[in-house]
Amino acid sequence: MSTVEEVVASADVPGIVVLAARGDDPRVTTAGPVRRNSLFRVASITKPVVAALAERLLAEGVMELDESVDRWLPELAGRRVLRSPDAALDDTVPAERPITVRDVLTYTTGYGMTSEMFADPPWPWVAAVTSGRLNMIGPPEPDRVPAPDAWLAELVELPLQAQPGERWLYHGSGQLLGVLLARVTGRGLPELLADRVTGPLGMVDTAFGTSATDRLVTAWSGGEVWDTPDGAWSRPPAFPDAAAGLVSTVDDLFAFARSLRDRPPMVRDQLTAAQRASAHASGFLSPELSWGYGVSVTVDGPRTGAFGWAGGLGTSLHADPVRDLVVVVLTQRLFTGPDDIALHTRIVDAAYAELVP
Repeated sequence: MSTVEEVVASADVPGIVVLAARGDDPRVTTAGPVRRNSLFRVASITKPVVAALAERLLAEGVMELDESVDRWLPELAGRRVLRSPDAALDDTVPAERPITVRDVLTYTTGYGMTSEMFADPPWPWVAAVTSGRLNMIGPPEPDRVPAPDAWLAELVELPLQAQPGERWLYHGSGQLLGVLLARVTGRGLPELLADRVTGPLGMVDTAFGTSATDRLVTAWSGGEVWDTPDGAWSRPPAFPDAAAGLVSTVDDLFAFARSLRDRPPMVRDQLTAAQRASAHASGFLSPELSWGYGVSVTVDGPRTGAFGWAGGLGTSLHADPVRDLVVVVLTQRLFTGPDDIALHTRIVDAAYAELVP
């Protein structure tokens, strides 16, 4: 088995920073034109960070898991649902119940992605989403998405793809969560996140964009530049994307992972058997995984109890509180195929081999 340093040294990426830690002793390895404090667009690792904010508000009683979100998001009242996921947009039935806070946190609102929707031709729902500004499908595009109220107004023009609570669907619920938390508290999501999560944890570099462009890594798609340091993440976005909008560093994400070592509800399996089956069928969760609040959780195999997720711009976070291990892998080359994701898997495997007895 290769060591973490050997895998990093052989990585075919424009730059990479890896933190591997057993307990409170992080080891950081870099390769290419990056530093330990380099800033990366962490994409979907945003999801668990914002979910941690939601969990804090739940613990304080600001909202409750099984209450309807209509109280704060009246635009979502009286939803219509596609008769079948591939149906025409006007072929709908009434929603059987309102969307709840639990639905939003567990990605079972009825909004989101499944791999089968990208058939040839794509389902009508896909065509509608990709022609608009929701940015619910594809890489994050901060300059494309309108402010939260306008985003929600565009979302509610579409029917749900499934009844609330029926199916796990990827990504869309994460975006909706940010809108919900801002409405619940009457505060902007960036301010709220800084006050309740990133600030208390000392995550000084984690935010929706950055002015420190000298530290922001160029993002690549294959051999082409996808976003420059002075590009879309160099200014505050109109829509703070709670599913994919943050920039961060390895040390900030290590602090975040360590804050969850006592396994709060967000990093435990929160899906029913039927929801988990739909998640596996979606193509986004492998069979040994289930879902907590905005994060995957390992429910089978030798790493049961671990949690984490990957971001499609080339990042991953893996935390195993049972074995006291954290691995953060930050690159900035978009995932375009199995080889890109396999690099992250090899690094995590090497960390287990090196650090876990």
